[in-house]
Amino acid sequence: MPSAKDLPCPHPRFARLLLFSSFILIGIWLYWNATAAARPATDLNRLPIVRTVYFPTTGHHLSNRVGFLDFWRSHGQLHSFGMPISEELVIDGRIVQYFERARFEYHPEYAGTPLQVQLGLIGREWLERQQLLMPSPAADQTGAFFAETGYTLQGEFLEFWERRGGLPIFGFPISAEHTADGATIQYFERARLRYQPEALSPFLRQQQAIYGFDLDTLYEVAIDDLGRQLANLLGINTAPVARLPGAVDWSPALWSRRIEVDLARQQLFAYEDQLLVFTAPVATGRDGFNTPRGDFAIYYRLPEQTMADCLGGECWYVPNIPWVQYVVGGVALHGTYWHNAHGSGVRMSHGCINLRIDDAQWLYEWADLGVLVTIY
Repeated sequence: MPSAKDLPCPHPRFARLLLFSSFILIGIWLYWNATAAARPATDLNRLPIVRTVYFPTTGHHLSNRVGFLDFWRSHGQLHSFGMPISEELVIDGRIVQYFERARFEYHPEYAGTPLQVQLGLIGREWLERQQLLMPSPAADQTGAFFAETGYTLQGEFLEFWERRGGLPIFGFPISAEHTADGATIQYFERARLRYQPEALSPFLRQQQAIYGFDLDTLYEVAIDDLGRQLANLLGINTAPVARLPGAVDWSPALWSRRIEVDLARQQLFAYEDQLLVFTAPVATGRDGFNTPRGDFAIYYRLPEQTMADCLGGECWYVPNIPWVQYVVGGVALHGTYWHNAHGSGVRMSHGCINLRIDDAQWLYEWADLGVLVTIY
């Protein structure tokens, strides 16, 4: 074994460099330990904040990690998709989540675009897995023909399809309108629609015949719970889960809700914070009965009301007006059955903001007392 005198002596310059490096490392170590208490708070503050909500009815969360929450909020919410019935899952390498009426899919190749979140083709998958064969399209069908699938859309289903999302929400029709289990249904790539004529009250059905144009309520056409049925068929785990720390019960009131009415464009826009969640055509006050401009708030609401009054030399009596929400004086948001001029530029009212019945119902279910209404 060599003695100490036999070991090579380091060069003086190398020895100074080694000593200097040791001082640097000791300094870093002392600083790291001195600031250890402060570091965790700083790091947590830099983490992105992602809103997560919980649905106690189904026992599942909905978050914005990949955009599912905002997509749900801005494309119809409960009416279009129902509640989540699973957590986010990774299936075949893709993040998905099942809802009562749909399956959300994350497409990272389209991140930052409207195609980032897409709806799964659950209608097509259901027919294939159930081995249900749809009859060939009838040659004499009228309506909107889709060459992509060879099927036609008409009547109530066509109107609903156009108003509530079209291709991104429902996809192309993949069956003809037909009767199953006593109900009129039609399959689409992403949904199954069901006609529920009983949702139109006898009074509205009478008014429809009197005025000669189609009236629609929000649930006259329903989106079936095909998401739940497919999840059960595939064995997806839909058992409730414990609420995550910090997750709050979903409610539209979690966000600052407001309604804007554009008199020039005859359009209504509903927002949750800065997210546009609903759009509808309106018909506002005609000359002499102009709808007031300004910032107001919903101060009184009724699901139905008979309106009778005299103003400016005119008197009126209108029974059973649906989904009434007053915003200033006698001016209200409400549904109408006596005209269909919404969004046409023809202003029909005595100052109120007229909506189609189904739009008025959606807005009534979403809004509440105190919701801000700006008319400009």
